[in-house]
Order: sequence, then structure tokens, then C-alpha cells
Amino acid sequence: MARLALDQALPAQWIDEVFEQNRQRQYPRELLFSSIVELMSLVALGLSPSLHAAARKMADRLPVSMAALYAKVKRTEPALLRALVSGSAQRLEPVLAALDIEQSLPGWQVRLIDGNHLPASEKRLAELRGLRGAALPGHTLVAYDPDSSLVCDIVACEDAYESERVGAAQLIDSAQPGQAWIGDRHFCTAALLGGLHARGAGFIVREHAKHPRLQQQGAWSTPSATETGQVREQSIELILDGNESNSCANWRRIEIELHTPTDSGDQTITLWSNLPSAITAQTIAQLYRKRWRIEGMFGRLESMLNSEIKTLGHPRAALLGFAVAVLPYNVLSLLKVVTEQAHRTTHPTLDVSTYHLGLEVASSYGSMLVLVPSEHLPCADVDPQRLLLRLLRLASGLSPKQLATSKRGPKKSQVNEGYVDGATARAHVSTARLIAEQGKRR
Repeated sequence: MARLALDQALPAQWIDEVFEQNRQRQYPRELLFSSIVELMSLVALGLSPSLHAAARKMADRLPVSMAALYAKVKRTEPALLRALVSGSAQRLEPVLAALDIEQSLPGWQVRLIDGNHLPASEKRLAELRGLRGAALPGHTLVAYDPDSSLVCDIVACEDAYESERVGAAQLIDSAQPGQAWIGDRHFCTAALLGGLHARGAGFIVREHAKHPRLQQQGAWSTPSATETGQVREQSIELILDGNESNSCANWRRIEIELHTPTDSGDQTITLWSNLPSAITAQTIAQLYRKRWRIEGMFGRLESMLNSEIKTLGHPRAALLGFAVAVLPYNVLSLLKVVTEQAHRTTHPTLDVSTYHLGLEVASSYGSMLVLVPSEHLPCADVDPQRLLLRLLRLASGLSPKQLATSKRGPKKSQVNEGYVDGATARAHVSTARLIAEQGKRR
């Protein structure tokens, strides 16, 4: 199943075509870009511990030296990464379109937007040697579809200190009518919201403390009860770009008074939205609660796949590693939905764990590549409908019990003990003696 989905999402010929259409200063000679993606995929899937180890395994098929490989990797342009991720997601969408997937907002495509900062890398570059502080290789802005679980688009930012709003401005260029973008308060700016509105897209964004200046505010509606608190709304009007002809009188402000404060202590959450009035304030409040799903996606991406390769210190190389890890994540998302659909009759509430699904694939995928000759590996069907039927037939042979998520109870609140002195932090104990002492007390 993984091989079929990968062949649909990432055929080598298509990858080289994407490189040719989006390259700026790079050019192909002996080393094709599809070969680089293949090497990075082995690292992302955990089949090789590093790019160097993956290259050594393919030494007989690698036409260039190791130095030339690393030089090629660190010159991968951010625009190429965006085209690779968005194009791969578009190749998987026709397969998912034939499935009966529940929509968060019927008639709309929901897009969650957020940033992901890569952790500090190892200091292997000459510029980083002797540096005592952490070296940050960059960050990415991500557009995520919570219904299909696909990462639809990314914008790679090489400068770790560059504001996420700069990358978001590039990301919303792909916004289309019929899409509803959901973001945190960091994206509540006149430029971003006006850009979405001008493209005919809807948005739900949390209000910033220094939000764009309002020209006029309507009266508050009568509060209504929701699952988490009381909701009321008012109409707002503001001027974009200093042009009074661009005033947007149809925007709304939704205020949610929570029963339970947030972790930050906020008792009230205020949202801005330009969605039609037919979509109630209660629905908008419920939709904003789905924003945390993109945080869960980042967590799964980090736990399942090697998306943060700390040995790659150059920003473009590290961002390439993250972008390539997104590609097999989208494939696993497709397999998750297909597996749940295949067992819906016998297990209607089945929730497949992407983590266990990834472990199942990683444990056998490397052996399959070794034991099965390349000419006998399965190839994806040109027709998405026939490919979906083949995936469903294969998924019906999987064990739902092995792949189901493990439900856990609610987390217990932990008391923050604050900072301690260095001697206390460096102290140690014997776990066996502590357990024995506890047993004696009982």
C-alpha cells in the first residue's frame, strides 16, 4: 500500500519535472533531484540514520562525490520545496475525493495555518564552530487540511528570526474561493486578512491585542450557549490599505466567554471572521477549536518521521529534510483514511493510529526494497478510482486491532515546582532503593 501511494504521490519523472519548472539557479547534470528526494526519504522513514549513510548505501548508483551531493542539497531553493509539497498533495487529492470524508464545514475546504520552527542543529558548519549558543536553521509556514489530514502547502523561511507573517503572506497567495482559513492571533493583520478576503476566501482568526484599527463597531447580539461557554457577535468595519473603498462591512467579531479559562488564563477569546452570516457564531466558535489539530500534526510528524535532521546545519538542507518528511506523512494520512474506510462495516468507530501505521510500514518497507526486484515492485494506476479500489482491497487484509489508536485518560495537572539551584538539579537517586522504601511504607 505504501509503495503504491508513494508511486502516486512521488514518481521520479514528475519530481524532475517539478525541479525543471521551479529551479532558479540550480541545474541538473549528473545528479537528478529525484535521487536527492529518494535519499532524503530514506532518512525521513528511518531506514537510514543520516544522509551520509543513505548515500553510502546507494554508492553504486550515485554518480557524484559526497561533497557534490552535500553542495547540491544545501542549494535547494525554497520555491522548489513549496512546489514539491503542494504538487504531491494535489496528486493525492483525487484519490481521497472518492472517499466519504466528513467535512468540518460542509461546502468549504478548511485550511489551518501555523508555523513550525526547526530545533537547533549540530554545529558542523565552519561558521558555527566555537558558537556557544543554539544554531537555528529556519522555520516553515504550513497550510493543513484537517479533514483529509494532508499538508497542502508550505513556505520555507531560511532566516529563523524572520516573522511568520512574512511567510504567511506568500502562503495565502494560494487561497481560493470556498476555502476557510483558520489561524491564531499572530496572523490577525490587515494585510493577511485583506489578502484572504480579496481572493474570495473565508477566515477565522483570533483577535490580536493590537489588531487593525476598526472604523465602526455594531451592537452585540444576545449571548447564546455553546459547549464551552457563551457566544455573542457584532459587525465590524475597517479600512484596508488606507482606501475607504475597500472598507469591509461584512466582517464579524465573535466573542467567546469560556466556562474554564485557557492554559494562559484567558477567560475570553475573540475571533474575527468574514464567513457568510448563514454560518452562525456557534459554528465559527466550534471550528476554531479545530485549530489545535495542526499542532497534533506537527507532533506526529516529529514522532513518526525524522523531520528534524540535526546533522544538517545549513538552512536549505535542514528545510529540505523537513519538506521531504512531509511527503511520506501525506502518504500515511492517505493510508489511514483508506484503512478506516475499508473496515467501516465491521468497525464503524475505528480510528487508525498514524504512529502505529508508520511503524508497520517502516518495519517492512526496507526489507521489501531489498528482497523484491525493482521491476516487480507495484506501480500506481493512472486512474485514481482504480488505485483507490486496489488500496481498499489491500487495506481489508490489515488487522484493525493492531492499528487502532490507544485511548488514554485525561492528563493530571502537574504542580510547577519552579527553578531549583544547580546542586539540587544535579543530584541523583537510586530508583531501586526508592521503590523498596516505598514498599516498606506500604
